[in-house]
Amino acid sequence: MTDPTFWVAVSFFLFAGVVVYFKVPGMIARALDERAEVIRAELDEAMRLREEAQALYAEYERRQRDAEKEAQSIITQAEAEAERLAVETKAKLDEMLERRTAQVEGKIARAETLALDEVRLAAANAAIAAAEKVVSSSLTKTKAAELVDASIDELTSKLN
Repeated sequence: MTDPTFWVAVSFFLFAGVVVYFKVPGMIARALDERAEVIRAELDEAMRLREEAQALYAEYERRQRDAEKEAQSIITQAEAEAERLAVETKAKLDEMLERRTAQVEGKIARAETLALDEVRLAAANAAIAAAEKVVSSSLTKTKAAELVDASIDELTSKLN
């Protein structure tokens, strides 16, 4: 009984008995089970959050693709609208130029006609003045009376 190994063995068995008597292994198992449950819950929460993050990421990517498609659509529409406006503006400009050209050509034609009329009038006036000078210098009173009578007779015959 004086052997220390004996007393260590007795102490060990007494300690093991006290531990079993007070149900320490059950408490340790319960504590480990509770800790395992907490860890499991945290893992489940982490998985749920991961899945939620993946869903949000997928939604973000989808929205980004949709936004890019919409932006491309807007750009395409804007380019088409710009092209349409350019064509429309060019057509209106061409029409306006044609109208202005026609107006200018009309003014030029009227000016030419007016100039020709003025030249003709001036030529006629010059011819009348020249004829008047020639006639007045070479025509006698009796000859003038005969010409007036002949003209009246001619007019009378033409009017009847």
